Amino acid sequence: MANLTHFNDARYYYRARNLSSIAIIFLLLTSGCKKSVSNNTHQLIYGKPNIVLLVGDDIGYEIPTYTGGQSYSTPNIDQLASSGMQFTLAHSAPTCSPSRFMLLTGKYNFRNYTQWGHMDLSQKTIANMLNDIGYATCAVGKWQFDGGDVAIHQFGFDSYCVWNPIASGAESRYKDPHLYENGAYLPYDSVKGKYGEDMIGDYAYNFMQQNSKNSFFLYYALDLCHQPFCPTPDDAAFASWNAKQPSSPSDTMYFKSMVKYMDKKVGQFMQELRDLGIADNTIVLYLGDNGTDAEIYSYYNNVLMEGGKGRSIESGTHVPFIAYWQGKVTAGTFSNNLLDLTDFMPTIADIAGTTVPASYGVTDGTSFYPEIMGQTGNPRSWVYCYYNPEILSKPRTTKIWAQDQNYKLYSTGDFFNYTSDLEEKKPLASDKLTDSQVQIKNSLDSVLMRLQ
Repeated sequence: MANLTHFNDARYYYRARNLSSIAIIFLLLTSGCKKSVSNNTHQLIYGKPNIVLLVGDDIGYEIPTYTGGQSYSTPNIDQLASSGMQFTLAHSAPTCSPSRFMLLTGKYNFRNYTQWGHMDLSQKTIANMLNDIGYATCAVGKWQFDGGDVAIHQFGFDSYCVWNPIASGAESRYKDPHLYENGAYLPYDSVKGKYGEDMIGDYAYNFMQQNSKNSFFLYYALDLCHQPFCPTPDDAAFASWNAKQPSSPSDTMYFKSMVKYMDKKVGQFMQELRDLGIADNTIVLYLGDNGTDAEIYSYYNNVLMEGGKGRSIESGTHVPFIAYWQGKVTAGTFSNNLLDLTDFMPTIADIAGTTVPASYGVTDGTSFYPEIMGQTGNPRSWVYCYYNPEILSKPRTTKIWAQDQNYKLYSTGDFFNYTSDLEEKKPLASDKLTDSQVQIKNSLDSVLMRLQ
C-alpha cells in the first residue's frame, strides 16, 4: 500500500438558486446547508465527514502484524494502524451475529437479540441515525440481519450489495457469489467466475464515487476471513475451484492467503479514497467482529494461539481496532482504554455532530470520539457482554460477564485474572482474594447487578 499522504482540503460546492441577498448566500455557505439531489427518501448534505465502518469477519487480535501477529502478511492494515490510532483493548461478543447487533444498534444483546441472524424491524441502527440527518447510506458485504430488501431499507440503508440477506448462510460468499441487490439475487451469469469480495468492493467504490460531493456512511462488512477456507483470485487453485460445497471442502491451508487478500482489499479501498479526493474528509474505523475461527492456529508474540471464536475467553472477544482520519487523528497514537461494540453508535453520532435519538430506547455505549481527537474524554473502566447466541434454535448456557483491564467476573460468580490466566482455568477463590481484588470484584458485580 502506498504511504498515506495528506491531500488538499476537500472542496464543497453550494448552489444558491433564486437568492439575491448576499447575506443569505453567506448564511448558506457557512451553515452546512442541505442540497436537494435525486433521492427518494431524504436530502443529502455537504460538509459533514464521511464515515466508513470496515469490519473483518472472524479476525481476532492476533491476526494483524501490527498487534504482534507473526503468521500473516498485513502491510496495508499495518500502514493504516501506524497512520491512525490503535485501540489495544477493544472487545466484541464471541461470535458474529451477537457482535453485529451490538455494533449497529449500540445495545447489549439482552435488550434486542432474540434469534441468530434476525433483527426485529423495530430496531434502529447507526444507518437510521445518519440517514435521518441527511447522510447517504450503503451496506456492502455480509448482512446477517435477515429480512432482505425490506429490512435493509428499514434499518436505514439507501443502497446495498450484500451476501446473506435472508438468514440461511449456505450460499457461496466467495467464488461465484450469491449477492443481493435491489431486492433480487444477481443472475448467475453475472457472478460466474468472480470473487465476492471484489464485487462488493466495486459496489462500495461506485457508491463513494456517486456521493463524493455529499456526506456518506458506508457499512463495509468484509466476508473475509470467515470459513469456508478457500482460494482467492491470487491463488493458482482459484480457477478450478468449485464453489459448491461439499465438492470443494474448506481447507485451513487457504486461511493465510485469505488474510493476505483481505489486507489487499483494505489497501485498495484506502487508495480509492485518495483517488476520489475524499480521504481528508473520511474517517475509517477498521475492526474485527470476534475472535478467529477455532480451526486456525497463529503465532502471536512468539506464542502459538488457537482461534477463540465461540468462547468467552480473551481470544474470543479481543479484536483489532484502528481509527484513521487523515489530518484529524494523530498518526501513531494508541489508546489502552477499554471499549466494546456498543460504543460505536454514540461515537459515530459525535463524529456526525448529532445525538442518538431518545426514541431508539436505552442504549449502552460510551463515545470514544474525544480519544480519537486527542482528548481525555470519559473512558470506560469496564466492558460487559450478555452472550446467548442461539436463543431459539440451539440453546446454550447463557454467559454474562463484566471485565476491567485485568479481571473478569461472570454472573455465576467465577472470577478470573484473565491477563495471567488466558484460558480461564483457575477461578480465584473468594477467601484468598487481596483487598484490592475484593474491591475490583465488588465493582464488577455492581455492573452485573445493574445490567441484568
